[in-house]
Amino acid sequence: MYGERVTSVDRPAAAPDPHPVPPAGAEAWPAGVAYPAVEPDRFTRMVLRLHARAPRWAVPLAALGCVGLGMAYALLSDPTHSDPDARPTCLLKLTTGLDCPGCGGTRALWYVLHADLPAAARHHFLFVFSLPFLAWLFVSWAGNRAFGWRLPELRISPKVIGGFLALWFAFSVARNLPWAPFTSLYV
Repeated sequence: MYGERVTSVDRPAAAPDPHPVPPAGAEAWPAGVAYPAVEPDRFTRMVLRLHARAPRWAVPLAALGCVGLGMAYALLSDPTHSDPDARPTCLLKLTTGLDCPGCGGTRALWYVLHADLPAAARHHFLFVFSLPFLAWLFVSWAGNRAFGWRLPELRISPKVIGGFLALWFAFSVARNLPWAPFTSLYV
C-alpha cells in the first residue's frame, strides 16, 4: 500500500506495460533517456520577468491602446475623402486591382465611429457585423484579466468560425466579380 502509485482513493494504479508497442509509423523514444530542459535565452528571461512584475491590468490596457490608435488613425486620416491611390493603400489592390478581404475596413470603421451604420455596411458588411462580437469578447476578456469580473463568455465553436471565414472568403470573391449584382459590392 505504501509506495504504490494511486490514481484514486480506493484503488491502486495499473502497473505500466513493461514492453509498450508504439503506434504504427511512430518511432519509439529510447528507454531511459531524459533530455535536459532547454534554458531560456536572455530576451525570454527578460520577458518572463516583466510579465511576472506587470500588474494585471497592463495587457488589457496595452490592447485598448492599440485599438485606440487604430480608431485615432481612422478618424485623423478620413479615408472617405482621400484619393483612391493615396498612401498608404492596400498592396493587393495596388498591384492587381482586386479588392482584398479587408478592403473598405478603415472606411467602415470611420463610418461606425460617426454612427453611420448603413454607409459602414456598404463598405465592409462583415466587419460591421463582427464588431459587436469582437467588442464583447474584448470586454469579457479584459474585465476578467484586469478586474477579475466573471462576465459570461461568448463561446464560439470551430464550426462557426470556419463558417464565418468561408463567408468572408465568398464575400471577398464576390466583390471582385465584374457582373451586374456583384458590381454593387465594389469599394
